[in-house]
Amino acid sequence: MTALDRLKRELVTPAGLQPLRVLAASGQLGYGIPDAAFAEGLGRKPHFIGCDMGSIDPGPYYLGSGNLATSDGMTRDDLAKVLLGARAIGVPLMLGTAGTAGAAPHLEKSLALVRDIARAEGLHFRLASIRADMPRDLVKAAIRAGKVTALGAIPALTERDVDAATHIVGQMGVEAFQRALAAGADVVIAGRACDTAVFAAIPALLGYPMGPAMHMAKIIECCSICTTPGGRDALLGTLDDAGFVIDSMNPIRHATPMSVAAHSLYEQGDPYRVIEPEGVLNTETAHYEAADTHRCRISGARWEPAARFTVKLEGAERVGERAVLLAGCADPKAIAAIREILPAVEKTVRNLVATSVRAPFELHHRVYGIDGVVAWPAAPSPLPREIFIMVECIAASAEDAKSVATVFKQYLLHHGFPGRISTGGNIAFPFTPPEIVTGTAYRFNVYHVMEVDALEPLFPVRIEDL
Repeated sequence: MTALDRLKRELVTPAGLQPLRVLAASGQLGYGIPDAAFAEGLGRKPHFIGCDMGSIDPGPYYLGSGNLATSDGMTRDDLAKVLLGARAIGVPLMLGTAGTAGAAPHLEKSLALVRDIARAEGLHFRLASIRADMPRDLVKAAIRAGKVTALGAIPALTERDVDAATHIVGQMGVEAFQRALAAGADVVIAGRACDTAVFAAIPALLGYPMGPAMHMAKIIECCSICTTPGGRDALLGTLDDAGFVIDSMNPIRHATPMSVAAHSLYEQGDPYRVIEPEGVLNTETAHYEAADTHRCRISGARWEPAARFTVKLEGAERVGERAVLLAGCADPKAIAAIREILPAVEKTVRNLVATSVRAPFELHHRVYGIDGVVAWPAAPSPLPREIFIMVECIAASAEDAKSVATVFKQYLLHHGFPGRISTGGNIAFPFTPPEIVTGTAYRFNVYHVMEVDALEPLFPVRIEDL
């Protein structure tokens, strides 16, 4: 009997659908899972455990490089915790966006860790893995057919962009997870996936209404962030045929109508429509009410099946090698003149390195306290007592990037400006060396939606017995 068969036997009864308990163990594996809350969640006898492993939020480097954002040790510890927990109580484990970005190298590294844990712990189960890498020829054909649309301000996708990206992934929905479960999987590890798919695939297979099921998935995928005070503790969602209840496994984190409704807006351009590959979750008619002082009950969300399937595409290309210069300043006269100082230093540096750094390079300077996060049109008044300066150089080689950052450091340190009193010491460096080579820089060059006729061919499922 498969894991899915066992759930059907317990939950789909002649009397109707029984309450389905879903434990969200981690908003992103590899950053630590609070033990007490996870243990409490296991004690509630969930019908399955779900975890997200990644996101586009950490930026393009991880998708471009194939590296994980989390350390191998922490990632292994978290994987062991959820894997051992799920096998101890005999329930499915669902993992999405393996290894931060969900491309082939991220998925394979995650699978290698799981296999190693299984060997070390003597575990035996059926493992399904789902690839999310998009065939480049297919994406190019979709571009030519006019079936690819940009998301936001990014330019229209070109075939050159497709070739330049080191990895291109598509976000899978519930369909791929359901095929893995139908193949008898006890543990499913997917490449790039919609966060909701991890938690909505099983409820949809069992026949729970898709509106509440998808809304619950949207809320619980980040664990107790939807509570007040928010945190990363495990969260239990209990779904029935009319709605669901949110219950943090940490007793100090309370799910209120306000906190849960606010989290429904999380990461959404439209406050009421969550677009998935298979359809749209519409929360405009959702109702939030306190079940008690700790829990919240939610109902009323609607599911609108898609007339045409869509897949979000993500890709990153190499830009160059990066070095950064880090410095601080507490000189009020230098702070007042900093918007004139930095461009003047840049002009000097570009002239000085012209013979040694022949390839074009990029220079960006940001002043935290004035315009480091947002390019404010005017400096604050009064000016801050201290500022932090970050100068970034992206060049063809690491040596070139370091050369530019090093020269910039010296001329920033001694640049003359009106009212200057000291000829040195206007700039402070937090450590030495203050210029740091950070590695390869990437940028997102694929952030688009592609219309497709069918989802199944895009996300192949592989089964292995451990």
